[in-house]
Amino acid sequence: MLFNSLDFALFLPIVFVLYWFVTARNLKLQNLLIVVASYVFYGWWDWRFLSLILFSTLVDYLVGLGLSKQENLLKRRVLLWTSIGVNLGFLGFFKYYNFFLDNFIEAFSFFGRDISPNSLNIILPVGISFYTFQTLSYSIDVYKRKLEPTRDFIAFAAFVSFFPQLVAGPIERASNLLPQFYARRTFEYSKAVDGLRQILWGLFKKVVIADNAAEFANMFFNTPADYPGSVLFLGAVFFAFQIYGDFSGYSDIAIGTARLFGFSLMQNFAFPYFSRDMAEFWRRWHISLSTWFRDYLYIPLGGSRGSLAMKVRNTFIIFVVSGFWHGANWTFIVWGALNALYFLPLLLARKNRTHLGPVAENRILPSLREIWQMASTFALTVLAWVFFRAEDMAHAMAYLKGIFSTSLFTVPKGAHFLGSAMHPFVLFFLLGFFILIEWFGRKEQYAIGATLSSQPRFLRWLFYALLIFMLGVFAQTNETPFIYFQF
Repeated sequence: MLFNSLDFALFLPIVFVLYWFVTARNLKLQNLLIVVASYVFYGWWDWRFLSLILFSTLVDYLVGLGLSKQENLLKRRVLLWTSIGVNLGFLGFFKYYNFFLDNFIEAFSFFGRDISPNSLNIILPVGISFYTFQTLSYSIDVYKRKLEPTRDFIAFAAFVSFFPQLVAGPIERASNLLPQFYARRTFEYSKAVDGLRQILWGLFKKVVIADNAAEFANMFFNTPADYPGSVLFLGAVFFAFQIYGDFSGYSDIAIGTARLFGFSLMQNFAFPYFSRDMAEFWRRWHISLSTWFRDYLYIPLGGSRGSLAMKVRNTFIIFVVSGFWHGANWTFIVWGALNALYFLPLLLARKNRTHLGPVAENRILPSLREIWQMASTFALTVLAWVFFRAEDMAHAMAYLKGIFSTSLFTVPKGAHFLGSAMHPFVLFFLLGFFILIEWFGRKEQYAIGATLSSQPRFLRWLFYALLIFMLGVFAQTNETPFIYFQF
């Protein structure tokens, strides 16, 4: 079920009413309602894959119970690797089977041996990369004795399948989300209003910014040979706003929806395009995944300690694995490796933690130096996004070759934008409005959070009305899925 669909617009109020007015006095019943609602939410897409979530839930629940009773180190490791094997096994089969098979065939062809094993027509279950990582964090934390295993199966099933963040995160840690299912929730008006406000901002990001930027980005990426370098660069910039609006918009809707039900989810994006270097960018982009890899892969590998070779190895491992997590394609691996190259000089020069606070923290406007830092970081990010967006490596290289040609310095013409229903100046206006709001809200959890809530009621409602008006005017006629559903 899509957040930006009529189905969800009907589903959410029904679950909300049942949650607060029918089951509120019984915590177990309330948690059971969350499980049922979450399975309906997921099954709306394809009910057959509910068995995967249920099986993963059962395995990790039983592994947790087993770890609570077991002191023998070898047996504890067996239990942990059972959880890792099952979760990564599902992920490997559904997401990477055909990728490895195709590369296996190509490798044999390179040495003059042709083999023809059968590939499988595998459907990738929506959100499998997210909920497997969430359940893995539970098993690992219980194994490391950082978390007490739960005996409440309903609470655990609700933690694994919690519908606001089930299919595209944030990837919550068990230590943060699971205890919230143990505690009685009480309805708080201010919290619910804040949740609705964040949902509205998330919908604006997705429907107004991402979907309209996508129309231009798709046009230029589909036939790059038809456009000069300057237009192709604009296409990559539009994709940068598409993916940011799409994914951070989803996170805002997820966090806001969870808040409606009395839950607090972690911030997943912290205005990454205002970053002054790539290290800051990765502290602000997809925070739940970055910190997952940091805690469960980078630090166990040794982190930034050890020899120079060790630091380089660990940096490349975490970025390449992160890229591969996004998809079974060499383009994602190259995207990850390129970001490792961006990050490495900062790490080796010990400047990777230079910019920890928001840019222009006590000022309205940034300095010229900060403008240059943000612009150069954004430009590097845009170039890396070309690999992320491209269908394959040949497509990515053709697109980049088109950008880095003499036509990069030509002025785009109106004829280059004829394939879009929206005039490009309208999109530039929307992006300018979006950047302005994000800039003034950059110190908040989300752009229109505390800053807007402190304004007079008239101004607040005027702004809400403006956002709703823009949603109505600039929404696409068809429902567009979120990009990260494919991961």
